[in-house]
Amino acid sequence: MRVLKTIGVLALLIGVVGLLAGGGVFWLLHTYGRDLPDYAQLADYEPPMVSRVHAGDGRLLAEFATEKRVFVPVPAMPRRVIDAFVSAEDKTFFEHPGIDLPGIAVAAVRNLMQIGTDRRPVGASTITQQVTKNFLLTDAVSYRRKIREIVLAFRIERALSKERILELYLNQIYLGFGSYGVAAAAINYFNKSLDELTLAEAAFLAGLPKAPNNYHPKRRPEAARARRDYVIRRLLEDGRIGDSEAALARSRPVEIRTPDKVLIAKAEYFVEEVRRELADRFGEAQLYGGGLSVRTTLDPRLQAEADRALRNGLIAYDRRHGWRGPIARIDPDRLWGPQLAGLDTEGMPDTWQLAVVESVAEAAAEIRLASGEAGTIPLERLRWARKRLEGQKRGPAVKRVSDVLTPGDAIVVEREAEPDGGFALRQIPDIDGALVALDPHTGRVLALTGGFSFEASEFNRATQARRQPGSAFKPFVYLAALDHGLTPSSLVLDAPFVIDQGPGIGKWKPSNYTRRFYGPSPMRIGVEKSRNLMTVRVAQRVGMEAVARHAERLGVVDRLPRMLSMALGAGETTLLRLTAAYAMLVNGGRKIVPTFVDRIQDRNGKTVFRHDRRTCPDCIGVIWTGQEEPEVPDTRERVADPGSAYQVVSMLEGVVERGTGRRIRAVGKPLAGKTGTTNDSLDTWFVGFSPDLSVGVFVGFDAPRTLGVGETGSSVAAPIFRDFMKAALKDEPAIPFRIPPGIRLVRVDAETGLVARGSGKSVILEAFKPGTEPIQAGPVVDSGSAPPSKDPATPARRRDLY
Repeated sequence: MRVLKTIGVLALLIGVVGLLAGGGVFWLLHTYGRDLPDYAQLADYEPPMVSRVHAGDGRLLAEFATEKRVFVPVPAMPRRVIDAFVSAEDKTFFEHPGIDLPGIAVAAVRNLMQIGTDRRPVGASTITQQVTKNFLLTDAVSYRRKIREIVLAFRIERALSKERILELYLNQIYLGFGSYGVAAAAINYFNKSLDELTLAEAAFLAGLPKAPNNYHPKRRPEAARARRDYVIRRLLEDGRIGDSEAALARSRPVEIRTPDKVLIAKAEYFVEEVRRELADRFGEAQLYGGGLSVRTTLDPRLQAEADRALRNGLIAYDRRHGWRGPIARIDPDRLWGPQLAGLDTEGMPDTWQLAVVESVAEAAAEIRLASGEAGTIPLERLRWARKRLEGQKRGPAVKRVSDVLTPGDAIVVEREAEPDGGFALRQIPDIDGALVALDPHTGRVLALTGGFSFEASEFNRATQARRQPGSAFKPFVYLAALDHGLTPSSLVLDAPFVIDQGPGIGKWKPSNYTRRFYGPSPMRIGVEKSRNLMTVRVAQRVGMEAVARHAERLGVVDRLPRMLSMALGAGETTLLRLTAAYAMLVNGGRKIVPTFVDRIQDRNGKTVFRHDRRTCPDCIGVIWTGQEEPEVPDTRERVADPGSAYQVVSMLEGVVERGTGRRIRAVGKPLAGKTGTTNDSLDTWFVGFSPDLSVGVFVGFDAPRTLGVGETGSSVAAPIFRDFMKAALKDEPAIPFRIPPGIRLVRVDAETGLVARGSGKSVILEAFKPGTEPIQAGPVVDSGSAPPSKDPATPARRRDLY
């Protein structure tokens, strides 16, 4: 009886304790289980991933990320990597319900023993609990947070599979070296993909989650190796590897391999345009964490040539206008090294360096670089440095080095390429500019540089600077004229022009750049020689409404004021818009929209944007066996008559052959284009094209001021265009401009527009639409419609004077 009684009492006590424990657990769950984060979001959670931007040839341009992570699904991860992390962090991961009860008991005993000490409480967090903490809770050390973590771990285990929990963990954890996720760590530590990792390397990575900095392989190599060997021992104890594997892995040193240098194409202004477009289209969160893969239109070779041509052109202009002096003076009473190192180098090309002048002789200057290296600048390398005067003028010629430099000057130099060539004096230009190159048939921007240095100024002068195009606008005036019945041979009066602008405004009296008048001249001459007075008369003849409509349709501006002065390029536009408008002339009058992006894919490889939206069912799944290429429909809107567009192209070709763009002839390929210079030479342009490449160049000061007497689009912008085109078309065949159906080519004298008999220096093939070609010379009238022919039987095409 006594035994039964004792058993009953014990059972009662156990029951009471059980009820109390159960009640306590229920109370804890009720108290700490309220207002918990929604763990269901983890089912669809996608960790932040790097968005990568690539050039057209696949080269990397840029990465955008808050956390550099490479996501790898668990089924694609090698078993050795999974085993290493499970053994190191949570050996019962695949068996427990979210928490490790024995581990918690051991941790509880340790924490009780540490009460009253300064030691941090230890935990027994499972991988599931770490996922809970990393995704849903904070890192705060408290019993309340721990209990909430346990509650959430139970719930997550019921909602998600073990594989999904492990996938979240291995792709989220930070492992040092800027690595988020185990795949990024494999690259950053060992320059390997996950499936290339050895057992020793996987064990090393698995030892990092607790404290990556404590096991830094370079700063703390012994601790790093000890931690790796601990993980190997755990793998052996858990039966996941054998003795021989463990011994071999422990014998390996911890060797870090620097990741291969990724071939990155340099295009800062272009990339910033892409970044802005992506942020506008997808938002900042997707841009910096969405794992987008962006294939851009950039041609790295053309981009490098664009950067080189613009930089050299700006330097050439700057040197023509003299030396602005040293960037600073070094105090002789203080150490020169720190003074030199403290100077601003923003905007300097990579090959330029700071130096201090130590001594000056008549024929050379002795300098000292910031590195301490000594060097010499011979007189010949600074003869260009005549003192700059007001109005972009220069002082007397440099005859000795002391005319330019004195000891203590802080200057910029560049090492000469020739052996023992010494150094050359350099100067960062205070002028700036831009160059754009695009495909005239698609609008794909192949190269864009928006200034001398992105580091010095992120302002993009190709897309953000709104400036007056000056004479570079004239082709659109003549396009309107050709659509209104004029021909390239139509005579236009080049004579003084005065118009009353209204009460209190005064009279407008435009003039030619040369300040001369040339009398009746063929319209072609007005384009080739950039005659302002002829252009104004043509604009008045066809009406500014027609001119404005043409400019707006081709995208030069959104809205052009209907004022006659706009015919001379007084309306502001950007280089990109103007270059695209010229492209629509050479492509036969088809509308294009400039684009920097060909295609965008999301993290799963799904295409979410494509610039070319045309469909081609016959292009899918086709094996090439020599059959005819499938036809892709041309859906581009017609914005200009192809005949008129070609006539403008032909006249612009004359600009290069005989007019203000003669410098361009040196390229030796069929090219066309137009110079542009605004009043007081505030802005200079050259915009032109080959049959398959449209290019625009702008040069001017950010705060507009004159470029100086004699500086025009021909002297400043055209050489940059020439140098770029020479490099861009170096290996390309000489392709003539395409002539649309219906255009008739007639031999005429370019200077008179009359039908030519025979050949001569000024004889050209002029483009005419059907029925407008001249057969014989007709009478010249001053304006309006021509009087009727005296001989109706004579099919003369009369050339009226406008």
